[in-house]
Amino acid sequence: MNQQDLSPAPVRRSHKSERLLFLLFLFSLPFLNPWVRGDGVGYYAFARAPLIQRNLDFTEDYRHANESFRTSRLDENDQPKSEFRTPTGHLDNHFTVGPAILWTPFLLITHAGVLLARALGSSVPADGFSSPYRITMALATAIYGFLGLLLAFRLARQYVEERWALLATIAIWWASSLPVYMYFNPSWSHAHSAFAVALFLWYWHETRSSRSSSQWLLLALIAGLMLNVYYPNTMALAVLVVEAVPQYLSAFRRGAAATASEAPRLPDLLVRHLFFGLVVLVCLLPTFITRYIVYGGAFESGYIPLKNWLWRSPVFLAVLFSSNHGLFVWTPILLFAIAGLILFRWREPRVGAPFLAALLAFYLFIACYPDWAGISSYGNRFFVSLTVLFVLGLGVFLERFARIFGSRRTALATVSVVLTFFTLWNAGLMFQWGTHLIPARGPISVSEMIHNQFFVVPRQLTSRLEAYLFKRKALMQQIEDRDIQQQREKDPSQP
Repeated sequence: MNQQDLSPAPVRRSHKSERLLFLLFLFSLPFLNPWVRGDGVGYYAFARAPLIQRNLDFTEDYRHANESFRTSRLDENDQPKSEFRTPTGHLDNHFTVGPAILWTPFLLITHAGVLLARALGSSVPADGFSSPYRITMALATAIYGFLGLLLAFRLARQYVEERWALLATIAIWWASSLPVYMYFNPSWSHAHSAFAVALFLWYWHETRSSRSSSQWLLLALIAGLMLNVYYPNTMALAVLVVEAVPQYLSAFRRGAAATASEAPRLPDLLVRHLFFGLVVLVCLLPTFITRYIVYGGAFESGYIPLKNWLWRSPVFLAVLFSSNHGLFVWTPILLFAIAGLILFRWREPRVGAPFLAALLAFYLFIACYPDWAGISSYGNRFFVSLTVLFVLGLGVFLERFARIFGSRRTALATVSVVLTFFTLWNAGLMFQWGTHLIPARGPISVSEMIHNQFFVVPRQLTSRLEAYLFKRKALMQQIEDRDIQQQREKDPSQP
């Protein structure tokens, strides 16, 4: 048997690295920012409205939203403007329901606790907007983000030494766009998406050699969750396509051959994949039902129609290199992660080819999307979904990079210094973006950003960090005011 056909050899694993990751997660919790803002208003509304009101009336969610969201959608009487009504009379909410599905178990416990506390004399509102609900939402988001990282680490360490898998996990955790959506903007969907894609690819990997009917069922359930969370995650299903093509070719050869072989039979393949597809469709009922209620059609997404996408002029280079949230301009560590994933494709083609196909399919999807830059986005936030692939790719790259050094100690020290630089650079850029030293929307001045990194961020970081930890409400209001000011400067017609 060819070496490339072998699965990774089982290695006895310690739990020290996982315990370290868990401790880092606990120490990071003070950075949780329990606010509902921007796109998060729509995501959170799908959890709050059914839980509190038993319906999909988002009027109160509009009214409790941040000012820049609220101002454009409510009239002078605090009523939703008519242009935000859909044909069914509901308020527009094109955001996915998956995050609400993942939040709901946590919010149910919190809601029961708030109701009990109110019965005992507490005055905390049981409206879904008060602090217990928002803290629960933020904590749940962070937990899902961490679980995605943990799955990514467990996958990566099957192919690289544990030290490189650990360093790659920590580096992607803090030197990519993930922390913005895991901590600062937890009401958005991206940390949930990182978890769901990691769970799907991890389970696909664990069952790829021989998948039973029950495993096909579980894989389909995970895929359904993944698509409910974020529509672009459909591209992760490319791993199944790459897996299936040689299987069907072998089945056709077997059918044409006179002698039996170990190749799967064509009817068996068709039954497995049809079963998988049907289960995924059933799992998507929450999406179809909410689309039907809100928009009047199960397949009406509320997003830009597919016919208006950039199919004839994809922005391949801009997605990667534009100052308008280009992937490598904002999060340069991902260049090395993707390079490592390409190396992995040649080293482990049976696993690397499907993973690389998923990455390329996702990249093509975003390059054709009219709002490819993510509007208000830290980096290209869409790619947070592929966190698991970036951890694996970076781990492979680090292990290969370490070979150029004469000793392991030197390699480890050098790699640690380099990753620390990328982490600090990302922290400075997150600070600039979060405090609006650079615009949250549209292109930035790269020269101004670099100047700020060295001369402005060090001067302001300490005081702003103290305010973030101890006077967060006032700081968030300052950030919101600054955001509104920048939007008005860019578009004076805004109210």
